[in-house]
Amino acid sequence: MTQLTGAGDPARSMALLWRERSAPPPAPARPGPKPGLDVDRIVTAAVALADDEGVAGLSMRRVADRLGVAPMSLYTHVPGRGELVDLMVDAALGESYGPGGPASGPWPAEMGWRDRLERVARDAWDVHVRHPWVLRIATGRPPLGPSIMAKYERELSAVDGIGLDELAMDSVVTFVNGFVSGTVVGLIEKEEAERLTGVTELQWWEATAPYVGQVFDPERFPTVARVGPVAGEALQAAYDPHHAFTFGLERVLDGVEALVRASAQRA
Repeated sequence: MTQLTGAGDPARSMALLWRERSAPPPAPARPGPKPGLDVDRIVTAAVALADDEGVAGLSMRRVADRLGVAPMSLYTHVPGRGELVDLMVDAALGESYGPGGPASGPWPAEMGWRDRLERVARDAWDVHVRHPWVLRIATGRPPLGPSIMAKYERELSAVDGIGLDELAMDSVVTFVNGFVSGTVVGLIEKEEAERLTGVTELQWWEATAPYVGQVFDPERFPTVARVGPVAGEALQAAYDPHHAFTFGLERVLDGVEALVRASAQRA
């Protein structure tokens, strides 16, 4: 079943997303009965479940099992899976973009827009590496909670004041996030393949290479015959997501720089 944000009751989701978060942290756990359920405990358990197993089988019952409680007890705090997914995405983003997070706060005054935008991309990459399941959730109707707002604010402020109009600023942010999502999928798929098969990328290629040599025709595919070995030797793989990210990010920034210059010429 496809998971998506915005599938629950908007009023309930927004109330939960923007609930009071200024309460002091809970005291360290002590022997004795477990404290009662609350929204934060439920969301934390759901995020941990998704980190361990993905979101394909996410359900209120699975979260309840992880907490060791009856499924119906969750509904007192979270109306259903739709609202829970919204809360999970916001919580995952909150680790970076929430108060005190590594991607929170104003940009250093001495930092240029290109370095800021590179940081935007790397921060988004880090979120997806920590929580790969976020990419498996359709966010066309984003959960408009405090963390996604903080993320958007930081991203927009990275390109504020460099000569772009408001639409161009939003488009640049969207472009960068789309690039990050596309490249980090390669890393997630590579790691998932190794986990599921127990075979590393190098082991797979070593096992496959003799058979490729039997069928490959360099006269039919001359460019592949020339480029493939060079790239394979350099990357030690058919596809290196880290190289794709670094190389592609520089090209993305080059494109934004051309847009900034063009905007300045029109001004």
